Amino acid sequence: MPKTDFDVCIIGGGIVGLATAYQLCQTYPKLRIGILEKEAAVAQHQTGHNSGVIHSGLYYKPGSLKARLCTRGRRALTAFARAYDIPHEICGKIVVATDPKELPRLAQLYERGQANEIEGLEKITGARITELEPYFHGIEGLSVPCTGIIDFVKVAQTLARLVQEANPENQVLCSRQVTGFERHDFSMALRTQQGPVKSLYVINCSGLQSDRIASLDGIATSTCIVPFRGEYYDLTPEAASKVKNLVYPVPDPKFPFLGVHFTRTIDGLIDCGPNAVFAFKREGYSKTAFSFRDTFEALAFPGTLRLFAKNIKYGLDEYARSMSKALFLKQLQRLMPSLESTDIIPGKIGIRAQAVSRNGTPVDDFKIETRPRTIHVLNAPSPAATACLAIGEHLCQLAGEQFEL
Repeated sequence: MPKTDFDVCIIGGGIVGLATAYQLCQTYPKLRIGILEKEAAVAQHQTGHNSGVIHSGLYYKPGSLKARLCTRGRRALTAFARAYDIPHEICGKIVVATDPKELPRLAQLYERGQANEIEGLEKITGARITELEPYFHGIEGLSVPCTGIIDFVKVAQTLARLVQEANPENQVLCSRQVTGFERHDFSMALRTQQGPVKSLYVINCSGLQSDRIASLDGIATSTCIVPFRGEYYDLTPEAASKVKNLVYPVPDPKFPFLGVHFTRTIDGLIDCGPNAVFAFKREGYSKTAFSFRDTFEALAFPGTLRLFAKNIKYGLDEYARSMSKALFLKQLQRLMPSLESTDIIPGKIGIRAQAVSRNGTPVDDFKIETRPRTIHVLNAPSPAATACLAIGEHLCQLAGEQFEL
């Protein structure tokens, strides 16, 4: 056996990579596990910029990886949070239909939730909506009591600590950007600016950079990560008192986004949003952030322009809301009619790593590809944070088979 730094090296110190390392520790305690994170700390991108919602599993196609891993992962995540005193709350949410045209979609959503065994899921009337959330308007809705909120950064930090405590040879190495792969007969060498890191096996959980890391390993993937920026407004303290928990619109199944919604966060803020606009930088957390490389690669990929062409009105509407506070407010007022412009102030910005196929279709499920000695997670958008422990368990099982651990 060749001498290496690690038995398994995970690229990416986000919540999926850390949860995978944790599950490997639990199953194979003697493995030497390394995590390479290009930033100075873990959880700096999607993990640290998401809505903080523990998703129920309501939206996903029954039988899909998303549906199965979200439901299992949600339960595992809440148990983990209880065990390690991570701030969280199972507060529930409601999905609100404001237009009769939305009622067939609401009925389909209820059927999907039933198929996904969402506990406590209930149809509610407009009167019940107002009883639960007095300042909101709707004609019918769904109550989803198993939805919650959590501090995902604390989850990631706890996972990193537990991985390092599990084995003195395990390491979380930050400021280690992977720039290349070298394949040897019985091992891999990952090139970094600090020198090569040698490992028997590699798992790519690099999120926004996952397709690029895969290409370094010679995978000619049929998809490309197209980044979408999600912008939020926060409610002022006075307006925030009018929102009890989480309120969502009925989503349009043609799009991989849930629409602007109201989310109470674990630190007491009320986030309103996000919209979804094409981002000109994969890790750009401002409206003006721009990367020539990121923009060129996305627009040169044929699936991106096909996606835009199929959804031109939706895209233009999202950009209009991005540029106009009044239009963003109008969308929020569909759910909360009394909301005024002075009630909302600019909030956080997140980036969603969405894999898109060459025909312009967003990849609807988690996507994982393998090569000898490597596993690549090529699509893991929401609900990946909720499902992180179940995704980690799934990758651990796959690694056991693929790597013959």
